[in-house]
Amino acid sequence: MKELKGQAFKDMVQVGCERLHENAELVNSLNVFPVPDGDTGTNMNMSFTSGAQRVAQSQEEEVGALAVDLAKGLLMGARGNSGVILSQLFRGFSKSVETYSSLTAEQFAQGFTHGVETAYKAVMKPVEGTILTVARESAKAGEEKAKTTDNIIDVMRAIVEGARVSLDNTPELLPVLKEVGVVDSGGQGLLFVYEGFLESLTGEKLPTSFGKGISANLASVAHHENFSNVAHAVDTKDIQFGYCTEIMVRIGEGETVTDTFDYDTFRNYLNDLGDSLLVVADDEIIKVHVHTERPGEVMNYGQKFGSLIKIKVDNMRLQHEDVLTNKATKQKPVEKAEYGIIAIAAGNGVQTLLKDMGATVIINGGQTMNPSTEDILKAIEEAHAEKVIILPNNKNIQMAADQAAQVSDTPAVVVPTKTIPQGMTALLAFNPLNQLEENKENMTNALSSVVSGQVTIAVRDTQIDGIDIKENDFMGLIDGKIVFSQKDKQEVTLDTLRQMISDDTEIVTILIGEDATQEEAEEIVSVLEQEFEDIEFDIQLGDQPVYHFLLASE
Repeated sequence: MKELKGQAFKDMVQVGCERLHENAELVNSLNVFPVPDGDTGTNMNMSFTSGAQRVAQSQEEEVGALAVDLAKGLLMGARGNSGVILSQLFRGFSKSVETYSSLTAEQFAQGFTHGVETAYKAVMKPVEGTILTVARESAKAGEEKAKTTDNIIDVMRAIVEGARVSLDNTPELLPVLKEVGVVDSGGQGLLFVYEGFLESLTGEKLPTSFGKGISANLASVAHHENFSNVAHAVDTKDIQFGYCTEIMVRIGEGETVTDTFDYDTFRNYLNDLGDSLLVVADDEIIKVHVHTERPGEVMNYGQKFGSLIKIKVDNMRLQHEDVLTNKATKQKPVEKAEYGIIAIAAGNGVQTLLKDMGATVIINGGQTMNPSTEDILKAIEEAHAEKVIILPNNKNIQMAADQAAQVSDTPAVVVPTKTIPQGMTALLAFNPLNQLEENKENMTNALSSVVSGQVTIAVRDTQIDGIDIKENDFMGLIDGKIVFSQKDKQEVTLDTLRQMISDDTEIVTILIGEDATQEEAEEIVSVLEQEFEDIEFDIQLGDQPVYHFLLASE
């Protein structure tokens, strides 16, 4: 096959989707990290299905236009880290091929390479040994093959083989995978998609292939990653860039156009004009947010690429002075609230607590069911506010939340809460008088004041971080890391809390899950009250699934 046409591309996407769907539960069930959160297969399946449905319904006939449909569908359906990365791979692919009615082998291979570049840019701290590595090394194999052949099937076969080899090597790149003796499940899911592509092109059914060992959920290595955020109190005279400037540009429209839009060139130029820069663009529109001393220059630069269809400039120094001196005048009643806060959580009790603490919209989701970018965008609309803060409360929801914030028409930020206790702490740090970015800084900074713990049950035998774990053991986790495993739930909970408590601890909160009881929590507190007389203990009904107890030490 020397030319890939529209119908063949449609068929390829459909078979790739079917192959991933067939194996999604298998990927989930093979998560050997013993916390019951094996949802990589579900996330990737739901994400890719969203893209495949858009392609199937499309009236387009050219490959480039169909690739754009695939990317848009994936973007809106992206769930979890693996789903968001998958959407970025095909967003980059679509950007590379969008002008082509059909593809040669070389153009086909270049599409995969461009997809990898886009996905790496989307991840703040790319980790090797994950789906990113499998995507990069398989794309490289495809490009090398395209240098020696014009047969698209041969290129796709090289991509599949490159993905298999790369997947087998993931434990050598990521210590936690090697420790458990498994491969990365995000990479495994991507291999299923690529094998489906090859099946469609050849018309031959391929045997199901797995990497060495068992696939491990990308989320299972979260406790090996550390992130730090620094915030500082702002005085008016400390504001370096005083004008919050937002513009929206319709690309290529108007008499002022002199330059062709290039994302990197555009962003790099504006980056020198201030801070808090956000640039989001598609084929038609550029959206810009930046804090600068020269808002006029931002507007003039934008006009080089098209017409300005939206302009907003706020003097942040005056706003800040109003807040500090309480001189802010009462505004006329407006339809929208000033702030909306979106929190993602499961369990009626937890959701009620978050609402009582100030969350305005709750998305039902969490460890075993990650909401999509579209779900979060709908919540932003539901918040009906001028500014929105998103609390994902789970690391595997972070990327979907980031993506929703970037494409939303409403100014939105994400506070990187990884647990429910962190979400509660962030809510306490919220100040409705502060600017959006200042609230984000303060709420993020507050996360360091809480230690999060969980008690859950092991779903299989394994060993991780030097701890022997047996199926149906109760495990104690602190900030995502397993620290205890034994048969007695009360002892595990006591040991976990003892390790969470420090000399600075003032209050300990226990959220009772749907599989635990009030009596069990009271017994735990009665023991600890005798050991830690100066600490206040608070028991709340959480009703959360998966975790018998959620614990917080502040």
